Amino acid sequence: MSSAKSLPLEPIEKASLDELQALQLQRLRHTLAHAYANSPVYKAKFDAVGVHPDDCKSLADLAKFPFTTKQDLRDNYPFGMFAVPREQVSRIHASSGTTGKPTVVGYTRNDIDIWATVVARSIRASGARQGDMVHVSYGYGLFTGGLGAHYGAEKLGLTVVPFGGGQTEKQIQLIQDFRPDIIMVTPSYMLAVCEEVERMGLDPRELSLRIGIFGAEPWTNEMRRAIEQRMAIDAVDIYGLSEVMGPGVANECVETKDGPTIWEDHFYPEIIDPETGQVLPDGESGELVFTSLTKEALPIIRYRTRDLTRLLPGTARTMRRMEKITGRSDDMMIIRGVNVFPTQIEELILKRAELSPHYQCVLTREGPMDNLKVTVETAPGVTIESLEARSAAKLLQHEIKVYVGSSVEIELKAEGGIERSVGKARRVVDLRPK
Repeated sequence: MSSAKSLPLEPIEKASLDELQALQLQRLRHTLAHAYANSPVYKAKFDAVGVHPDDCKSLADLAKFPFTTKQDLRDNYPFGMFAVPREQVSRIHASSGTTGKPTVVGYTRNDIDIWATVVARSIRASGARQGDMVHVSYGYGLFTGGLGAHYGAEKLGLTVVPFGGGQTEKQIQLIQDFRPDIIMVTPSYMLAVCEEVERMGLDPRELSLRIGIFGAEPWTNEMRRAIEQRMAIDAVDIYGLSEVMGPGVANECVETKDGPTIWEDHFYPEIIDPETGQVLPDGESGELVFTSLTKEALPIIRYRTRDLTRLLPGTARTMRRMEKITGRSDDMMIIRGVNVFPTQIEELILKRAELSPHYQCVLTREGPMDNLKVTVETAPGVTIESLEARSAAKLLQHEIKVYVGSSVEIELKAEGGIERSVGKARRVVDLRPK
């Protein structure tokens, strides 16, 4: 059993805004100078728009500098964005590269230590206590999730079970035998684990787990409530992306659960209008942009994440929060002129007890018109032919039309009819001709 003793906060988490902003400006100026002096790519980008690191006199001056995109990393594949000699790079991670060349990121020994520090801070914010055991179900390897979570939990002084993804029955067996307190995994795979536990005739609420730290895909507050009720755990959101660091860029605080707190002493956030690139004030919705403040191997300047959110004042910590990610500008489906995000549909599905949270949005095209079909499983014990299932499907179709603004077809599938993912759920299936 874990001790009830809480782990201490770092002083910067409760520092004054003035202290935080002074540290940010100092680190920002250093990062811009480091990138300009040591990365030919950044030197060329800065020179092309006529800015120099010395032009950054205040945090607002960051807006003068050019954006970085995923394409920049692909164009300079594999190591062209690095700002230290390759021999000083301690570790390399890369994205899967399913839509082109993978994006490659590098870390110095100091980068690895800072990454472990922010993940440790994230796990602490999630409610970890001294003596806890952490079951890591994120994938290990080139994906940043597994090793990021692993090093952070170790840095916090916790016991780590480095399981990785897949082998659901074996995962459950070890959770029963080892009795971990915390699980780190994608929320969609957590649901798959939960279903398997129930199929085995067990009650998920009786497992030892106290906290679930979920990330790597957008998920709604409705999904949070469903998981918490089904498993009797605290479900908190961890945010990150490999280009900026990996998991641990931001994390919810368990005492508030009001959106991830951004660890602003290491990652400076902006919100921009995705069309114009103009910086928007805090509180307005737009695209999230990050500048790293302490990275050595791959400093990242104004990286366009494509994630849509807004910045909010700090609550549990001095640092600002971001609203839970509602979608990505490149996840967005445009159906006959209407912008649709899978998370909007998920929220409506989760209101229907007759339906399960397993769904996919299937895009097809008939002539010039795009069509969207939502395939969704019925809840356990509810047959697709039943009156209650058909009524739920009609209500869902109506609510999507009313609240999302798009006419869709609903296809019911029996339990297990939609493929399960051991990583990120495949929410959008695009069958339109290229």
